[in-house]
Amino acid sequence: MKKIILFFAVLAAVLFAGWYVIVAGLYGKLTYRPIESVSAAPYKEEGVINILLIGNDSRENGEDGRSDAMILLSVSDKTKTVHMTSLLRDMYVEIPGHDGNRLNAAYSYGGAKLLMETIEKNLGIEVNRYALVNFEAFASLVDAAGGVDLELSNEEVQLVNGYLVEYNQLTNRPEGTDYLDASASGMIHLNGPQALAYSRNRYIGTDFGRTQRQRKVLAAVIRNLPKALLNEPAALIDGVLSNLTTNLSTGEVFSLSLQAWKLLGYDMVQSSIPLEGTWKNSTIRGMSVLEVDYDANRAYLKSALYDE
Repeated sequence: MKKIILFFAVLAAVLFAGWYVIVAGLYGKLTYRPIESVSAAPYKEEGVINILLIGNDSRENGEDGRSDAMILLSVSDKTKTVHMTSLLRDMYVEIPGHDGNRLNAAYSYGGAKLLMETIEKNLGIEVNRYALVNFEAFASLVDAAGGVDLELSNEEVQLVNGYLVEYNQLTNRPEGTDYLDASASGMIHLNGPQALAYSRNRYIGTDFGRTQRQRKVLAAVIRNLPKALLNEPAALIDGVLSNLTTNLSTGEVFSLSLQAWKLLGYDMVQSSIPLEGTWKNSTIRGMSVLEVDYDANRAYLKSALYDE
């Protein structure tokens, strides 16, 4: 019996070490950009992992550009949920060291560091880890996951084609590449560039609708990722990791990889901040902004993520 136990212990150690080597190799493909002020802070606190996903409109792998999308990804052992919470860019917030402004101004002023500090100050949620992706990473992620199937109106189809005009120019692709049938509507399979165009749509509904579209694409990708990791690992490595910047360390990424099963076992919840009924349109210093009841939104996050 002791020999059997020893054999399985050794086997587990070998598998564990082998997996670490694989993760470390993949980690070397991305850009690690530490933030010294939060490096010592644990990435998991009170049973919750909060990672700020920032989609910027940079055409290069860097922190230039605007924060085109901000989604707080939270894995909560307290509530057994994976939350995707969109943070609307037009929320009027207090920005440490600056005058009040829209939320996405914090990124323009001080990158991911100041954006996380601003979210903590206004929403009372500890956020000290981030992952930044540009246009290319987003499109590559969707392609690596095999694309997404989404319900589109004909108006949305027209706008997808419109956004693809710019994308094709920026990526030196022939005019008309990936255009959808202009008369189409209903359930449509979108590849990476098409899903990116769908997610960037600012012309149908309010910014709440745009963030909902972003979460729909991300949720579909997450559902398809396990298959993609098995079938298209090279696409994930080459297309996504090379266009991703983060302050997560190798050890933290390895720890996250060991918890990936939670994405399958935990309920997935989508929401946006500010909550319905907790904001109003306002003009402050000439800016059209969302004036927010932060007490109500802080209470929601504490309950949803920390069961408080």
